Amino acid sequence: MNMFKKTEVRFRIKLRLYVAGQTRQSLAAIANLKSICMGCANGQCHVEVIDLEKNPALARDNQILVVPTLIRTFPRPLQKVIGDLSKTEDVILRLKIPITR
Repeated sequence: MNMFKKTEVRFRIKLRLYVAGQTRQSLAAIANLKSICMGCANGQCHVEVIDLEKNPALARDNQILVVPTLIRTFPRPLQKVIGDLSKTEDVILRLKIPITR
């Protein structure tokens, strides 16, 4: 008998950010995304950062032509935003990220 319950975390939104190393644009995109996700409803935002310098094959496999690129992978349909994510309101509207104030 298993005494530990396995809890499943359900995220309202799943995001994947593709960057290329520690460039100024990559670091800005990461910082801007953190800022956006701080307002995400009840912390239901899961973010995965993928460094294409470490695994360049993922760029081809996921059809990433420009970095930084942010993709909302859940819920469907996929949505992409390219750039350093400095236009916060545009990112929120495009990806339909729920914001609590």
